[in-house]
Amino acid sequence: QVQLVESGGGLVQVGDSLTLSCSASGTIWMSTSMAWYRQVPGKQRELVATITPQGKSDYGDFMQGRFIISRDNVKNLVYLQSNTLRPEDTGIYYCRARMFYSGTYQEYWGRGTRVTVSS
Repeated sequence: QVQLVESGGGLVQVGDSLTLSCSASGTIWMSTSMAWYRQVPGKQRELVATITPQGKSDYGDFMQGRFIISRDNVKNLVYLQSNTLRPEDTGIYYCRARMFYSGTYQEYWGRGTRVTVSS
């Protein structure tokens, strides 16, 4: 059974940095692309960043520059480094796994970790 557990959220000040972590278990890690999404108040869930098993990263619109995604292929962890945080970055950040298994892609989501940026 695939489980994703996010951690690292909390209350920070404008301009601070924060690193979120997502621990994955039950996946075939090197067949799994990972991603971070976020849901900010009043908006639909949006992509922050993705990373392939080989470490190739991609970013959602307006995300590149302040967010950096990385993964640890030994510990089955994925990180999201968030820099120069703004109040509009406040929201719930979710980890998503997309695993290729038995000829199909299967998606799994964590429960999210809340980030609050205070001015």
